[in-house]
Amino acid sequence: MTDFAKLIPELPNWNNGKGIDVASWIGCMGDFQKAIGYSVIFWPEFIEIDGYVLRAGVTREALQRWIEHCGTEKKSIEGTANHLHIRDLQYWNCPDATPERLVYLGRVLKEIYECKLRRDFPERTFKVEFYEGDADDLDGFELTFYQE
Repeated sequence: MTDFAKLIPELPNWNNGKGIDVASWIGCMGDFQKAIGYSVIFWPEFIEIDGYVLRAGVTREALQRWIEHCGTEKKSIEGTANHLHIRDLQYWNCPDATPERLVYLGRVLKEIYECKLRRDFPERTFKVEFYEGDADDLDGFELTFYQE
């Protein structure tokens, strides 16, 4: 079970120190515009270009640059083109980026991407990987996927 009070330290302080659960906290602090924005990360759209499965937004031109950069191995090309640094979900140098928060989000996203890829492409097999970095390199927390 996730200890959300460690990830969101203000939770126990709500209600005169009685605390608040995550869903109620979101109901107090969140907004619909951000929820809509996060939806494209937490339920991504995928596209197919020339047999490559990619996150929506990748163009044929960008794919060609990845092919030129990564060689001819399809797994390497897809894995590079589809990588997502968890830290980049927020603005640069966001002060509350911690290894624990990046690990939590990366693990959740890994499960989401596995489910969504299986649903959208049931005839294909994918490998979804989440690399857990360390406190000295927050950019090392990275999610990617490719066809096996």
